[in-house]
Amino acid sequence: MRAVFGLVLIIGVALAGGAVYLAKDYISQTQAELERERLATQNALANVKTIPTVDVMVINRAMKYGERLTQEDVRVVQWPEDAIPKGTFSDMAVLFPKDGSGDRFILRTIEKDEALLEVKVTQPGESAGLTSRLEKGMRAFAISVDVASGVSGFLRPGDNVDVYWTGSLRGAGGEGEITRLIQTNIELIAIDQTAGSDVTGTTIARTVTVAITPEQVAALAQAQNTGRLSLALVGTQDETIATAIEVDQRKLLGIEEAAPAPIKVEKQICTVKARRGGEIVDTGIPTPCTN
Repeated sequence: MRAVFGLVLIIGVALAGGAVYLAKDYISQTQAELERERLATQNALANVKTIPTVDVMVINRAMKYGERLTQEDVRVVQWPEDAIPKGTFSDMAVLFPKDGSGDRFILRTIEKDEALLEVKVTQPGESAGLTSRLEKGMRAFAISVDVASGVSGFLRPGDNVDVYWTGSLRGAGGEGEITRLIQTNIELIAIDQTAGSDVTGTTIARTVTVAITPEQVAALAQAQNTGRLSLALVGTQDETIATAIEVDQRKLLGIEEAAPAPIKVEKQICTVKARRGGEIVDTGIPTPCTN
């Protein structure tokens, strides 16, 4: 009996020792694996390049054309230094000068969390009128339109259009009316009394205002007083340059001008006058005639 008990005791001790050894080995392997993962993570973090950032002003809420900009409407965020949009603000003192020079107003629709750009706000103390949207050397000129000539109300400030003139060439020997492309890719800065680009739906405008040079102003004024103007909307991705285009009724209908009738040349008859007695007689001679 004692021998059996001793045998069981020895087997139990052996099994316990084996279990402890296996557990110790498993724990050692686990710790080694964790240590390898920790070292790998440290190496990966050490190899990660730190991206330098700078302060950039962004908008706290969506803002529309004409709204007054306040300090509560902007906040500072960290922006990657190599991806900063041109014309951003990084200093609150620059955006809102303390010299009391005046308020700033929104010139273009800005969405929440969008970087605030110089082109989208007025200068301190400047109004949000059309004068703030005209570049140096440009002039604002109004063109009368209707539902047909104004592209059925789908025009928006900021769009580009081509201008066509339809009329007759008075005193120039022309017959009928012609349509000619007279200005290409000019920018719309206002529709009726609206200069903001956040217009929704279609608006049947009576006038559109464009930004053009003084020479273009003279050309459009002359064209508007001597014929009818029509606008053609230019696509946002269209980079083609329109060439000279002119269409009259014959070209529209594919009518070719008739060739002029051939001129009938009469047969030349040469004669020589001679006096015979009291009469003068014409005598024919071979052609060609000579003196």
